[in-house]
Amino acid sequence: MLQLKIVSPERIEFEGDVKRVVVPGTAGMFEILSNHAPIISTLDKGVVEYTKADGTNASIDITGGFVEVQKNTVSVCIELK
Repeated sequence: MLQLKIVSPERIEFEGDVKRVVVPGTAGMFEILSNHAPIISTLDKGVVEYTKADGTNASIDITGGFVEVQKNTVSVCIELK
């Protein structure tokens, strides 16, 4: 399980446990699962998709941002459309 926090300049968009996260990295889409290697990446325009702990899927359209993954904690700072 991953702990995900998505923040925009206006507010915290989501905070909670998730099974997976897919982000639009500058070099292309990539998926983050439990025990992912530590990484920091910029994000391009696209969609951040995640599967919540209860199995439901959610997504947020973004214009850019960055993601940091460390010890099953995923922090995403985004700019919204």
